[in-house]
Amino acid sequence: MFERRLNPRALFIALALVLGFAGYGLGGRAGASPNSGNPPIARAAAPGATPASPVTGTPGATLPDIARVAARVRPATVLVLNLVQAQARGGGLPTQLPSGGGRPGPATPGVGLPGQATPGTGTTPQGAGSGFIYDQDGYIVTNNHVVEGAQQLRVVLPPPDNRSFTATLVGRDPQTDLAVLKIDGTNLPTVPLGQSSQLRVGEWVVAIGNALALPGGPTVTQGVVSAVGRDEQEPPSQSAPNTAGPTLYDLIQTDAAINPGNSGGPLVNLQGEVVGVNTLGSTQAQGINFSIAIDGARPIVDQLRQHGQVTRGYLGIGGATVTPALAASLGLAAQEGVVLGQLDPNGPAAGAGLRQGDVIVGLGDVTVRSLQDVQNALTTRYQPGDTVGVKINRNGQAQTVQITLGTRSTQ
Repeated sequence: MFERRLNPRALFIALALVLGFAGYGLGGRAGASPNSGNPPIARAAAPGATPASPVTGTPGATLPDIARVAARVRPATVLVLNLVQAQARGGGLPTQLPSGGGRPGPATPGVGLPGQATPGTGTTPQGAGSGFIYDQDGYIVTNNHVVEGAQQLRVVLPPPDNRSFTATLVGRDPQTDLAVLKIDGTNLPTVPLGQSSQLRVGEWVVAIGNALALPGGPTVTQGVVSAVGRDEQEPPSQSAPNTAGPTLYDLIQTDAAINPGNSGGPLVNLQGEVVGVNTLGSTQAQGINFSIAIDGARPIVDQLRQHGQVTRGYLGIGGATVTPALAASLGLAAQEGVVLGQLDPNGPAAGAGLRQGDVIVGLGDVTVRSLQDVQNALTTRYQPGDTVGVKINRNGQAQTVQITLGTRSTQ
């Protein structure tokens, strides 16, 4: 079982922002370096060995310089508060916390709790997550589930900056669990986007985000790339608790700790470049966490920034990536592709004659080896209204069927 890394508690934060206590209410010390007291760890070099670069992590004299990465990325890693209109005012602890769990901390004078109104705003926090500023114009990437259901969004920069902004939701895409926000500010810190396709299994990575919305700014954890190209289904959303969440494709698996509140924060390489957007963690195992690969996230982010939503070509199919085990159990002639299990009876694929058991092996000039290939092609290569040659394997026979794509909006 996996859960999204959204923290439903912003216990010591929301009111501090309103009252202007961010510099101290969040536990930050004015003027303190986020890396003070954290010198890099070193080990002795072998006789005659050439010292390794502390940034590249090449075997040799030193371990990776995580402090240097943190100093570069933490300033641009922000707290995202999901606020809703308060239903009632008054003291006392809430009788029920928002979905996601967590226990309320000790009551603190002048600090709002979930279920309590924030004086002067009429809002209460229903969750806290993370995001990162990737553009000096104030554009922020986060998870869709961090902002879902919000009536107001507030973004807080980490200490010693501590600035607080009301954020605009530029767009969100539930299918990929991505969202883009915008704040208006000057001299905003940013973090560059890297290339997840360059990652190697076993490579060092660093996860940064507001774990548990703890005071003092983002938490830094380190680990390695455990695997790439993972697919995992998200848990149900708060708005549809009885409906399974979407399947996320091309995920990075890492043992870097991704805790509640880390959702939407950056997974970065040792050059301080974002290679993933942290989103899921296992509740039944240790060290199994997932980030959305930035190469797949980038075109979604671009569409959200330009159009406010992602519009995909629609085939009207449901299926599974063919594996050797699946091919053997179903008696499939094709050893790779996407085998169709469901079809929308009113969708383009069914209308063009595709059937259950057909294996899609190509969309136009795109070779299909997995569901991820289908999603990428329908999102970034072909548009609704395009007529595409869909190559299938049916009972060992190759066919090409011309299908005009429909429209499926994520909003």
